[in-house]
Amino acid sequence: MSKPRIRFELPARDSLSVRTAAVIRKALQEGAWGRELPGERRLCELLHVSRPILRASLLRLAKEGQIKIRQGCRTRILTPAGKAPPKSQIIGIITQRPLSRLPQTAFHALSDMRAHLAEQGLATETFVCAPGSTATVSRRIAEFVRQQHVSCCALLSVRRETQQWFVDHPVPALLIGSCHHSIRLPSIAVDYELVCRHAAGVFLRKGHVRLALVVPSSGVAGDAASEAGFLSATGPRATGDRPIATIVRHDGTPRDITVRLDALFASRAAPTALLVARPANVFAVLVYLLRRGLAVPGRISLISRDPDPMFEATDPIVAHYQYDSAALGARLSRLMLKLARDGTLPVQPNLIFPKFIAGGTVSAMSR
Repeated sequence: MSKPRIRFELPARDSLSVRTAAVIRKALQEGAWGRELPGERRLCELLHVSRPILRASLLRLAKEGQIKIRQGCRTRILTPAGKAPPKSQIIGIITQRPLSRLPQTAFHALSDMRAHLAEQGLATETFVCAPGSTATVSRRIAEFVRQQHVSCCALLSVRRETQQWFVDHPVPALLIGSCHHSIRLPSIAVDYELVCRHAAGVFLRKGHVRLALVVPSSGVAGDAASEAGFLSATGPRATGDRPIATIVRHDGTPRDITVRLDALFASRAAPTALLVARPANVFAVLVYLLRRGLAVPGRISLISRDPDPMFEATDPIVAHYQYDSAALGARLSRLMLKLARDGTLPVQPNLIFPKFIAGGTVSAMSR
């Protein structure tokens, strides 16, 4: 006699996403955020769920008309019919290039800052201010501040004319980057002068006497500080030898980097050590050296001025300077919250001192 078959009720696969949607829905009703949801990474951390579960929850809320999912942008919170939108200060983020083109470490720090601000009901609006004449830049910034009803701004590695606008106008601002000469604004920045002086010292101690800094012609103060620090380390040494330090400026494109390096390696100052600014440019330089048959670190030693997660996925690890993006994001958040609340910050710079990761792309100069 056969045993009776037992029918099991299968567990609901979407139960966790339904519960997650309920949590987000309640937070929306309570006005936990401003105009946009925090980024996916931050929401996953807050709710302790995976990205697939979070995305299923967001799709459910989008179908309900609670939110609007936008490809490549923050998810917009939609105001329910008959309900007034939550009052929220607008913090402007002014940058010279789209946030998607930032190095990963800087992008994560800025994303964390935006998420923390959203949790406090502070919405952010981004404005990409392309370079132009002083009058054009001033008009663009003024229009952005007026149209978006911006209460204060975060300035991300902007040129002198943008910094000067905020000196001359009563809009509170925090500069994420270095101040240009004679500009006085509250700021938080990597001490690039110290970083590049240290990098040049690393090369000199390894016996290299022909050094080069490969840096964009960006017009931002951090790159100018990099040049000053690099050159300050290459004065006469105790032995009487005078190292040759060359600054290689380029427009940021792989083609221009190739042209500039061709000229450099064809000159009498052909380097044996390169310090390269910006992670994307590091990879462009590495490909260039590979094509020329210049082994790293055999023929050429190389250090990246900036961090990138990919540097530790190479063999050998690319020598670079590293800072904690989460700690930076938290520090940015505290400063921006104080600026939004008080309307002012101390003018002295908040300096970040990265840690040198020696990696395996620097070797002693062969004699």
